[in-house]
Amino acid sequence: MKVTVKYFASIREALGLASESVTTDSATLAALRDELIARGGAYADCLARGRSVRLAVDQVMCDEAVALVEGAEVAFFPPVTGG
Repeated sequence: MKVTVKYFASIREALGLASESVTTDSATLAALRDELIARGGAYADCLARGRSVRLAVDQVMCDEAVALVEGAEVAFFPPVTGG
């Protein structure tokens, strides 16, 4: 299936892109995150399992157990601090 993946803030800066279209067989957000981590480099660094990353599907915040569907918009956010 094809999904759109959007990256925000420090993740976007580390990867050097705001979004990309990804063709995946991943059934869940967790599996998609692991697939992206397996790319290595900046993906492995900023999406690593030890890092706190927020996720959303179709603009709704959710956890990694959420199932992916064709055409979904997936977003990865780093932790946000307020001031």
